[in-house]
Amino acid sequence: MPPVLRSLPPLSLAALAALGALQPWSVRAATPPQQLPIEAQWCLRPGTCLQLEVADEPHEQAMGLQLRPPLLPLHGMWFPYVPPSLARFWMHRTPEPLDMLFVRQGRVIAIVADVPSCMRLPCRSYGPDELVDGVVELAAGQAEALGITVGSPVRIEPLPARPAAAAAAPTGPTSVRPEPIQ
Repeated sequence: MPPVLRSLPPLSLAALAALGALQPWSVRAATPPQQLPIEAQWCLRPGTCLQLEVADEPHEQAMGLQLRPPLLPLHGMWFPYVPPSLARFWMHRTPEPLDMLFVRQGRVIAIVADVPSCMRLPCRSYGPDELVDGVVELAAGQAEALGITVGSPVRIEPLPARPAAAAAAPTGPTSVRPEPIQ
């Protein structure tokens, strides 16, 4: 440690570290976007199923779709909440607009469509003022294009696990697949 830092009291060192955390995200070390495996699907009707990455760990939910390229049609991310929670989402460092679908007891209870990206703080947060047991994020315009409305039924089904040899999943904690929501 440089002599000038060794001479500072521990509280001052903590304050300096906190100031470093306040730097704009572009100044801090680049965090790679997360790419979770497709672990679930939501079939809207025969032949039309959304392929979903599952963000079921707190660190996965915190990262969400930040820094990701645009989602493909019929692809999204599922954020399950057990127990149900008051969920507020923001678009910090998410470069492409999204549709956010808030789910409770197997139904869409709220849709926030075409939520704009927010690359600089402060960023607005979005979500209903009621508990949800999940949120689905899709590319902007997908909810309307697919006919998803408030009240639409939601049944998220886990996909069979891929054999270990075929899986090219990132290393780290394994995800627990949510039970189907009805």
